[in-house]
Amino acid sequence: MDIDYQRCVFDYAPATGDAARHPVIVVGAGPVGLATAIDLAQQGVPVVLLDDDNKLSAGSRAICFAKRTLEIFDRLQCGQRMLDKGVSWNVGRVFMRDEEVYEFDLLPEQGHQRPAFINLQQYYVEGYLHERAQELPNLDLRWRSKVAGLVQHPDHVALTVETPDGEYVLEGQYVVAADGGKSAVRRLLGLESHGRVFRDRFLIADVKMTADFPTERWFWFDPPFHPGQSVLLHRQPNNVWRIDFQLGWDADPALETQPERVIPRIQALLGKDTQFDLEWVSIYTFCCLRMDDFRHGRVLFAGDSAHGVSPFGARGANSGIQDADNLAWKLRLVIEGKAPDALLDTYAREREYAADENILNSTRATDFITPKSAVSRLFRDAVLQLSKDYPFARKLVNSGRLSMPSVYGDTALNTPDGDVFGAALRPGAPALDAPVRVQGEADWLLWQTGNEFTGLYFAGAENDAEKLRELEMLTGDRIPVQTLVVAPAGQAQPGMLEDVEGLLAARYDARPGTLYLLRPDQHVCARWRYVDAAAVRDAVARATGNAAAPHAIPETERQVEHA
Repeated sequence: MDIDYQRCVFDYAPATGDAARHPVIVVGAGPVGLATAIDLAQQGVPVVLLDDDNKLSAGSRAICFAKRTLEIFDRLQCGQRMLDKGVSWNVGRVFMRDEEVYEFDLLPEQGHQRPAFINLQQYYVEGYLHERAQELPNLDLRWRSKVAGLVQHPDHVALTVETPDGEYVLEGQYVVAADGGKSAVRRLLGLESHGRVFRDRFLIADVKMTADFPTERWFWFDPPFHPGQSVLLHRQPNNVWRIDFQLGWDADPALETQPERVIPRIQALLGKDTQFDLEWVSIYTFCCLRMDDFRHGRVLFAGDSAHGVSPFGARGANSGIQDADNLAWKLRLVIEGKAPDALLDTYAREREYAADENILNSTRATDFITPKSAVSRLFRDAVLQLSKDYPFARKLVNSGRLSMPSVYGDTALNTPDGDVFGAALRPGAPALDAPVRVQGEADWLLWQTGNEFTGLYFAGAENDAEKLRELEMLTGDRIPVQTLVVAPAGQAQPGMLEDVEGLLAARYDARPGTLYLLRPDQHVCARWRYVDAAAVRDAVARATGNAAAPHAIPETERQVEHA
């Protein structure tokens, strides 16, 4: 039976055992806070998760979850549930007035376990994450616990927490603020986000109906049923469809959410004879903004508390989950005393860079969708007309460049290439998945990686045995490295991964003897054509902040223009 997650109410329990100082306190039990807490807990770090409410999100809110996010959910051991419930899609279509101008495929090649995107209401994502959190004994989730005060000390943070039983003080070595765009933690520290508010409004309508639209993303510019504006259509589970209507800046939010205003707009799109029920209606205004710094002492900001983007492109929730993915392993190593506190600065630098990248793309999409001058509109409409017949023009169309994971190309944690490689998987890029066989059973590469450093060694060199003996010694190091050995199809020995379709070697530009080093968040941090264990140890030291590294993301690349 399908649980009605929008009606779930969770019990408040009085806090106990707070004399001890907790390693990590996470504030906010939305998708980002839950993902961060789960990631920490399953890596062995005790964590307290606070939320001022006792319910999951109301309305569908974020619905588009990208391939990389699904891979992170797989590592958190709840990705398959998301996929089973969600609506998978790869194809989008763009329309100008009543004419389709072109279609695109976000995952045109085979050999990937997860689709480009699934559509799944946020309350399902939160529900599945909550159930995974309940399985972890070192994750203490406390509902109806509002952070009302915060004091930073040299070695910990003290939070004042309001509950139905009164206030108490909760201490943690570190605090992760994942408490949303109106972050109480950010306010208590006297901090702000800076950026740009776009002068436009959009109406979200979630409509339950039976319709013959395909499972695709459809975007209209200036359609006859909503002239002069834009419309977006997506399918969600349970025969629910998301429709976004551009309204313009002068629209009255209170008036436009009234059923007598919403229903005629939907009927104009679907036809007056189509039967449907309104499930949720909301008005939103575009904002692209972020905090100047994601780290303030022992408080680290993630998700909407740190950055915000317009919804076109599905960059909000996806980037927040990638914040959690980047932060958890670094916190764990610092708390275990295996990495210096300064490693957490690289969380801020890498994810600030990613936020700027998302804000830039989101800003460009918003400017294309909602041109602010007659000249801009003329350019946009000309591009759309040309894109029907000319592929070059399609690259200029921007109905929301869809979320892609950031490549931390110049982070201090990377070991620069010393050998010649293709550019696709350079250090800083997230690892690419591919089908493999393990002990004769079909599997996928990414299921074998994550949470620890992983060496991916491609067998076939004359000195394989010698190199593998060297790499085996790394498993006993203070920061261990597990080695996965990849063999061509038909040549795998017991314990090896069989590259059944040759996709791993192709995607990793691998030759016999090639080695990739993956971080615990499955991002590449080093690669070699010929390697020894000393080089790997040096790369691990660099990737954990235990060695001096001259490279950093240039300030000019991290900046984005803020209004």
